[in-house]
Amino acid sequence: MTDPEGETVGHNLDRLFDLQKYPFTALEVSPSVDEEEVAQIFVRINSMGTPLNQADFILTLMSVFWDDGRKQLEGWCREARTPSVRGPSPFNYFIEPDPDQFLRVSVALGFRRAVLKHVYSILRGKDLETGEFAPQRRDEQFGILKQAQDYVLDIQHWHEFLKCLLRAGYRSKGMVTSFTGLLYSYSLFLIGKRDYELDPTTLRDVVARWFFMTSLTGRYSTSPESAIEQDLSRLREIRTKDEFVSLLDGIGATTFTEDYWAITLPTELATSASRSPALYAYNAALNLLDARVLFSQVRVSELLDPGLKATKSPIERHHLFPTGYLEKQGIIERRLTDQIANFAFIEWEENINVSDSPPKKYAPVLSSRFDESELEKFSYWHPLPDGWVDMEYGEFLQARRPLIARVIRDGFAKLATTRGPARGRSA
Repeated sequence: MTDPEGETVGHNLDRLFDLQKYPFTALEVSPSVDEEEVAQIFVRINSMGTPLNQADFILTLMSVFWDDGRKQLEGWCREARTPSVRGPSPFNYFIEPDPDQFLRVSVALGFRRAVLKHVYSILRGKDLETGEFAPQRRDEQFGILKQAQDYVLDIQHWHEFLKCLLRAGYRSKGMVTSFTGLLYSYSLFLIGKRDYELDPTTLRDVVARWFFMTSLTGRYSTSPESAIEQDLSRLREIRTKDEFVSLLDGIGATTFTEDYWAITLPTELATSASRSPALYAYNAALNLLDARVLFSQVRVSELLDPGLKATKSPIERHHLFPTGYLEKQGIIERRLTDQIANFAFIEWEENINVSDSPPKKYAPVLSSRFDESELEKFSYWHPLPDGWVDMEYGEFLQARRPLIARVIRDGFAKLATTRGPARGRSA
């Protein structure tokens, strides 16, 4: 060992020895302090360091006043992340939940609220009008939370809700841009099931339409607590199951206006973002329309199955105007080459074969295997404007975006008119 190395070792051993003198601060709480005050001390101390959110505060209260409930919630969320080999399980392909996320579902179901700072006060036994606290009121509110959480964590209810996502054309977490929106949709599903006693088929369809609409529009992407609080407040005046359905569908109808389909959505498609609500809604629409992969006999829904795991993805997004071809035209910016309107689903073997060939070269070869009827369906499902292989790239993008928006609209229409995916071209 060299002298510098010896000095380094000696210095590190001194630092290790000094750990014995490291000061720790301990806060001793008097035995006379009740559980409520202990929870408040915890909240005050932690909020001075790493800021805690309101869900953390509520989970703290649960540790003090209902520890079994917190353990149940945490255990359920762990099981939802790992496939089970022992029977029923909350495991799924859409979300790997954290306890605070599902706490929000229980709060929405039990108290019809989304702003957790109000719920925190309610669970402490505070009267929001007088500002007074009462242990009896606290126990009553925890009783409501217990009933709601039992309902939320019912595995049968959870998997019935997941069918709503499948009904909406969504297949996995790779198609979900807002897990907050997913969980709030679960809240509305449970409210419709428990409080309005909707039949399973109607409930599944209305929640599927709601999830499709909120996912596409990003309803809960900005200020989600305020948005869901407003939606939940509207339910306070609802008395019947028909009014519940009319309320949700009515919000969808006022959102999906003619201007939205004709102007707003095509404009939102003018992006190269890889995680776009509009892109995932288009993929969902292809599932709803029972579309086949471009120039293939295989259906999109079959290759989007999250259970398929291979070295190569069974399906790929193919540049209709390949990047190598565009580079030769002087178009090199990714914001242009990777536009949503330049992609279509294709099996990976075909994607390799196409390589950097121009559309005018590869499209006739791939099209020759199909008759006119099939090619017409491909042109509809994967919006291919008439004469697209001869278009300038910018002209092609401009022409394709409204056609993609039409497919999304037709896919959403299937949620209102059928009980499952339709074969062939949409009406």
